Amino acid sequence: MADAKPMIQAVVSDLLEEVPQLKPLKLVVGIDFHGRGDLQQFRLVMPDIEVSKDPGLDAKVRVEMRRDFFNLMVEHGAKLADWHQAIDEGRVKATGIQQYLRLIAQVVFKEEERVRLRKQTAKKPSA
Repeated sequence: MADAKPMIQAVVSDLLEEVPQLKPLKLVVGIDFHGRGDLQQFRLVMPDIEVSKDPGLDAKVRVEMRRDFFNLMVEHGAKLADWHQAIDEGRVKATGIQQYLRLIAQVVFKEEERVRLRKQTAKKPSA
């Protein structure tokens, strides 16, 4: 099993590349990976993407998922849409201060709309 810290850093870096509006966000995120009778806890500090093995008791947002699911998502190079789908399906759970969760959801939604519009514009044949 690969070390989770660099994997978390890589996932967050990739997501911030897809949603650059979130880059300046100052936030502490607690990450809980559930395994076979095991719980791994990490603390992510943004915007610096510092990850430490720590319960993250000061986290404003907490993200929970199974460790094997996280590994699969990383292995397959999951993008923003994949993570969004995982949250919608309940495979990833995000809890915490509602203002932060709403802000993140709003920014992600707007970015997804921009991407959709770009794709629609690119598909339209020019007259």
